[in-house]
Amino acid sequence: MTATIDGTTSHTLADVLRGVIFGGNFLQEHGSWRRLISTEPFRRPVGGGPDERLALTYERLRILNSALDSAAGPAADPRALAALHEWLGPVDPALTTVAGIHYNLFLGSLLDHAGESRRDLSDFLRLRRIGTFLCTEVAHGNDAAAVETTATYDRVRDGFVLHTPHSGAQKFMPNTSPAGGPKSGLVAARLRADGADHGVFLFLVPLTDDTDALPGVRVRRLPARLGSPVDHCLTSFDRVFVGRDALLGGEHGRIGDDGEFSSVLPNRRRRFLTSIARVTVGKISMSACAVGSARATLAVAVRYGGHRHISGPRATERVRVIAHRSHHGPLAEAMATVFAMSLLHRRALDRWEEQLGAGTETGRAEAERLVAVAKGWITWQARAVVVECRERCGAQALLENNGMTELITGAEAVITAEGDNLAIHAKAAAEMLFAASPAADGGTSGRATGELTDPRFLGWLHAQVEVIWFARARERMRSAPHGDPLARWNAASGPALRGVEAHARRQAAEAYAEAVAELPEGPGRERLTELERLFALQWVARNSGDLLAVGHLTTDQVNALPDAVEQLIAAVAGHLPTLIESFALPDEVLADWPIAGADYVDAYDDPEASWHTTGAQGER
Repeated sequence: MTATIDGTTSHTLADVLRGVIFGGNFLQEHGSWRRLISTEPFRRPVGGGPDERLALTYERLRILNSALDSAAGPAADPRALAALHEWLGPVDPALTTVAGIHYNLFLGSLLDHAGESRRDLSDFLRLRRIGTFLCTEVAHGNDAAAVETTATYDRVRDGFVLHTPHSGAQKFMPNTSPAGGPKSGLVAARLRADGADHGVFLFLVPLTDDTDALPGVRVRRLPARLGSPVDHCLTSFDRVFVGRDALLGGEHGRIGDDGEFSSVLPNRRRRFLTSIARVTVGKISMSACAVGSARATLAVAVRYGGHRHISGPRATERVRVIAHRSHHGPLAEAMATVFAMSLLHRRALDRWEEQLGAGTETGRAEAERLVAVAKGWITWQARAVVVECRERCGAQALLENNGMTELITGAEAVITAEGDNLAIHAKAAAEMLFAASPAADGGTSGRATGELTDPRFLGWLHAQVEVIWFARARERMRSAPHGDPLARWNAASGPALRGVEAHARRQAAEAYAEAVAELPEGPGRERLTELERLFALQWVARNSGDLLAVGHLTTDQVNALPDAVEQLIAAVAGHLPTLIESFALPDEVLADWPIAGADYVDAYDDPEASWHTTGAQGER
């Protein structure tokens, strides 16, 4: 038996599939966040300009913080942080942004680098001061290791002088205005001591009081960003002094009592990556946010499609718009993708948690790469799902009160946050390209011995697509001119990036297979198998030409793919209303989006219109 949302037990299909999506510990991991977004303070506001909405964001942050046993809890627990983002993301993207920064990048970094420090964190734990994170600069985004803000050690005062040397070194987009209350930030700056550059470290710096930036700190609001309002700013420093405890040091780098710098890491890049290690947990959180938002928009689109009626084939007939293949087909495919996103997110989170314990350096690197690959693939898929669902809901989904436009811009934000997707996939592509065994070039000749109904065969085809693309990348690299690393990478990067996409989909397909294997025989397993096969066949169809060329598919199998996909779409479409119940979205949240309800027309009613004012008197 499976636990329902309220803790009772049930065999219902939605409960079984909810366990697939969220794991077997739903109440402990997700229950508190789900209850929080169901409360009145998190209902969708009516009206209000950007400043009012920004104030509400920070007010909600304080409500969230007061609901925690300790703010150190989510800061120290990647699983709790992921769940926070999974539920807050579709409700308030702005709150999700500032909460993620405060609990993960700010508090998490402070806790990770506590070391020998005796910092008093009570102001941050109780939100008397809000934390933010200042890494990216105007001229340095994905190459953040090259930031130019400096922190020069002053032996006489035993502290550091932070300085912004030019316009390109201004910190770009942190939420550093006084909105919400006093703020402090972790500033990524280049540590200079005795004339040497020791690399980029984090420094704890007070930024604002209740109303203004502190002396030496300059904060300017950036132009409004599309979507939920966050106080994104440009921030610079004019010789701001902070004490020695401001440095988040440790074995990767510290200033000793003698004023000398020391580090067990000779490489400045590794020191920087150690300093900003919380970015990996941030990637997991961005995936969680994207998964939650995709589920929410898909649930709204399915519900709206079932409520919206249009003219049928006969003049007197009205049919639900979702009855049309052109409408339910994309939603069925999106459902298969959203389950894949959910399963891949959980797989990446599980792998990362395993390596935080007794993992090896190699295992940790592999888990970190999976987190990065998953973040890129999941957030890109989320954007596609959200845009598709918006289109399926027509013009009404363009209205702010129906929630989807905010989630479209939210999807764009997570694609860029914690490393642009293309950049982190390019890094993963290079690592996988050079680490691959030369034997991987082989094994691409024919064995079309499986059936399109066999999940193991479909899983094998996923692996072969990955092999094909990386083999092409290595071949293109070998044929490029030697002595020009950029030209060689440019030649290989296209197919290598396709290989990373194939790797992400293979990981998702494996997670699907494991989830199916864990379910007992019954409707739950049947529905998940249909989703698994639809997800797999979409990918096989997309790559059928390559798979046919190397003999992994026969001509008959390629010809059979369209009908096989259509059969699965019809099967999945018939269960869409039940499948969205497995997302466990609270009724209160769904009620905030008018088009999610059967009475959505009432949201547009006019109490002073003639159909109300003349009804009792008859027609005039």
